[in-house]
Amino acid sequence: MNPDKIQLTRRSAMAVFGASAAVMAENAASNLLFAAETRRAAAYREKYRPQFHFTARRGWINDPNGLVYDGGWYHLFFQYVRDDLTGGSGGTKSWGHAISRDMVHWRQLPEALAPDSAGGIWSGSAVVDWHNTSGLGAGGRPPVIAVYTAAGGTSAISRGKPFVQCLAWSHDGGMTLHKYRGNPVLKQIVYGNRDPKVFWHAGSKRWIMPLFLNADRGFAILTSPDLKSWKKTQELHFPQSQECPNLFPLSDPDLPEKLHWIFTGANGQYLIGSFNGSAFTPHSGPFAMDTGNNFYASQVFSDIPRKDGRTIQITWMRGGRYPGMPFNQQLGFPCTLTLKKTSAGLRLARYPVAEISRLWRARRHLHNVPIASADRMIRSHSTDTMDLEMELFVGGATHLALNVGGVPVEWSARTKSIHCLGAVGKAAAENGRLHLRILLDRTSLELFAQGGLCSMSSCYLPGAGGVQNSLKASPGARVMSLALRPLHSAWHEST
Repeated sequence: MNPDKIQLTRRSAMAVFGASAAVMAENAASNLLFAAETRRAAAYREKYRPQFHFTARRGWINDPNGLVYDGGWYHLFFQYVRDDLTGGSGGTKSWGHAISRDMVHWRQLPEALAPDSAGGIWSGSAVVDWHNTSGLGAGGRPPVIAVYTAAGGTSAISRGKPFVQCLAWSHDGGMTLHKYRGNPVLKQIVYGNRDPKVFWHAGSKRWIMPLFLNADRGFAILTSPDLKSWKKTQELHFPQSQECPNLFPLSDPDLPEKLHWIFTGANGQYLIGSFNGSAFTPHSGPFAMDTGNNFYASQVFSDIPRKDGRTIQITWMRGGRYPGMPFNQQLGFPCTLTLKKTSAGLRLARYPVAEISRLWRARRHLHNVPIASADRMIRSHSTDTMDLEMELFVGGATHLALNVGGVPVEWSARTKSIHCLGAVGKAAAENGRLHLRILLDRTSLELFAQGGLCSMSSCYLPGAGGVQNSLKASPGARVMSLALRPLHSAWHEST
């Protein structure tokens, strides 16, 4: 069935039976969509299709948008151009939409928001309005609210229009979005202002919106009691970064009840500071949360349940190449963010969510073995999807050389750094030990060292030599533990 017809089926059911039947309508539509996707299963077996990173069935994607959890579903909205592999013009951008129960197996739905006379649908965020502050709830169920940028002037029908922030609402847990008739909810502050990231601040009992203004003025913070009227309370200059701001708290590693606030920009630079409900005050930074080649425009999920407690981030792996494919660009694998104590102070760590274990197959483990034994096991596996984790006692070794899927990864004791695909990350051995984890997925390699204090997200195009794996080290090193986990496809579990 055509996805657009599935969307029509869903809306028709809601129109006939009312908002109270939204869940029934969504379940029926989801079943139809699942059957349709099963019939088109070959679409996810293409040569350069990542097997556990999100990609669209076809077309272009970039920034993750509207990451929100509601009713057992993780919602992933994203910048999308279905019929243009180059990303099209700004006026053709829509919000694509996918849902998942576990952030590993994604089901793509029809586009959630389409361009209109106000402009292309640019980046934004989504929240559950638990207290119905917006007044847009129905039937006692809190609405899901999306706030996005309407990019005026990016299309013929929006010529001369400003960049404004708009609102959309959902009565069915985010499955369908409806544009608010009172848009825009925030008029243009300066041309190009964009990328609202909205969250509820319990301390001040109001909504907060970090917003990118422009390269000269940096970012703004705005507040609102109802998501519909906004007041600017701060302008924040962050010359090392622009676009796609995030502002969120993380617990102190020694005092969990103490919160530090993290302000991030699109390129992964971040500041650590405090937030009083009106203004963010930086105390340290900027630091880089990722030093790979292709990390950009990350966003953290809203409304992760308190019993879970994680801060979970997805990023766009900008600039990957996928020749001959019906899709272009991929998103990074979801990562948990925490603060860790280091000799230089607090630093942010990124680490893959535990749900990746649902894809593990044929796991092999080694403990306390020479480098040569680990090398033999690594060489015995030829797969282009892998979760490889190891801890090494480096001793007096001066360097380590690892090859994963034909990609060289080199660590130097002298410079305390890791080199991969032309990018460099800092990773000093602690008590003589070095911890590495690598996610390999056909056209990308995500590397995490020392528990995620070093994160490197990079795309690459596999060479003609095929998959090659190896491990070498100078004298003195030993493998304390190694887990090699080939991965099932998130699209095709039997592969």
